Amino acid sequence: MSSRDYKGKRVVLWPVNIDANAPVSKGRKIPRSKAVPSPSVREILQAAEELGLNPEVEEKGYPRSWWDQRVRVVVDKIGSKRRTLEAIAEAIKEKRRRLRR
Repeated sequence: MSSRDYKGKRVVLWPVNIDANAPVSKGRKIPRSKAVPSPSVREILQAAEELGLNPEVEEKGYPRSWWDQRVRVVVDKIGSKRRTLEAIAEAIKEKRRRLRR
């Protein structure tokens, strides 16, 4: 499916969108303070499931680095795309905190 098919209802999320190590020019969409260092697709899936966002994994190449990133996650939208990305990043941070204890 193309991302246009999801317009208004779902959000396409690439791991780089919430990666604190990535610059905005490479695809980070949220502030570094709210982002997560090196998020995995598994972490994104788990966070989206915890939030009840019905995640789906798709094999696609990321346009800015089509040779490198091959997986994206499509989730239900919470308000805006940015709000959805921030909620998933926060859920990942919380899970990492719990695992460190």
